[in-house]
Amino acid sequence: MELFLDTANLEEIRQAVRLGVISGVTTNPSLAAKEGIGDLEAYKSAVLEIARLVHGPISVEVTALDAEGMVAQARDIAAWHPQVVVKLPSTVAGFQAMAVVCKEGIRVNQTLCFSLNQALLGARLGVAFISPFVGRLDDEGHQGMALVADIVHLVRRYAYPTKVLAASIRHPLHVVEAMRVGADIATVPFKVLMQMTHHPLTDVGIQRFTQDWEKAGLARSRP
Repeated sequence: MELFLDTANLEEIRQAVRLGVISGVTTNPSLAAKEGIGDLEAYKSAVLEIARLVHGPISVEVTALDAEGMVAQARDIAAWHPQVVVKLPSTVAGFQAMAVVCKEGIRVNQTLCFSLNQALLGARLGVAFISPFVGRLDDEGHQGMALVADIVHLVRRYAYPTKVLAASIRHPLHVVEAMRVGADIATVPFKVLMQMTHHPLTDVGIQRFTQDWEKAGLARSRP
């Protein structure tokens, strides 16, 4: 399973790249706004910098709400860089835009997917990625990972050429569960990525190894 980083923070991306485990980045208007990015030109500059750091897909979301506007933005965004994937929402307008741009060869990440029906529509239209939002479903009392499992089954049962990208990941257990149900990708916040590197028994083990090594050194140094 691949790991993408869900952020628009360049320093977080630089740190994640040094770990060597990240193969893509997902962004959205909320993440961009958090970093003080308030217009498409600033967004473009940030994406081009991300492309210099990460050699994989970079998902960039449209902000238009109507199909015509989404198509125009998708065409513009897709031209920014070969690594760019355009995020289009799972709405009527979004599906209408997908129907146009997918035929033009623009790679699409179907975002804000909350049902198997929505996933089927995106798969039929030929999107590159389907992004079920696990955490947001959990927040509403639903089993978000069950939807991921259903979409994985759908894609494999009918051999759709799309990847299932588990999104809205809240904690490391979500990553483990995404692996268990066969998601192709999990996109994780930087905090979750750092949590994945840690285990208390690893810390205890290092402490013990260090103490034993120091004791052995003291023993060797005694006359």
